[in-house]
Amino acid sequence: MEALLNRVATLAGTQLTKARWALGVNGLLSIALGVVILAWPGISLEALTILFGAYALATGVVGLFSAFTAEATGERGWLVFSSLLGIAVGLVVLAWPGISALALLYVIGAYAVALGILAVGGAFWLPIDGGDAALLVLSGLVSILFGIVMFARPGDGALVALVLIAAFALISGVTQLIVAIGGKRMVATA
Repeated sequence: MEALLNRVATLAGTQLTKARWALGVNGLLSIALGVVILAWPGISLEALTILFGAYALATGVVGLFSAFTAEATGERGWLVFSSLLGIAVGLVVLAWPGISALALLYVIGAYAVALGILAVGGAFWLPIDGGDAALLVLSGLVSILFGIVMFARPGDGALVALVLIAAFALISGVTQLIVAIGGKRMVATA
């Protein structure tokens, strides 16, 4: 019986590590997106569209890969849904490179709200400790707020929109990395 419990504990730790790995990679991709937008303020709409589409598609593929290599089912549904959302948004944006600036802001805003809701939900559904759950909730709330701002004030100028997109990407990327690193620490102490 003790051997079975040890095996279950090892399996749970492995699955949590895989979920943390995906969250960490998504955090790095978010930070990279934010840095590229800040470093390239004169980015054209078409380049921003391709950059955002590639980012959404990459985060979706990483998450989906992680979800299907994990054996646990509790976190898998959350990860599969958020990954499929990223893939769908990425494909739509990449297939429509001539998208208008307003439409792109609405797509980014909707994506941010959806990911924010998933992050807040994930903070309660995923097996993470209180501090990491609080960071995930914070990240989700910032994402939702960003999405609402994108819908409420989409025409406030391209530069403001770029700064908001970069700030959103940097904040969510840093919080995802902190949760991923915190999770690694939690797995090491289990």
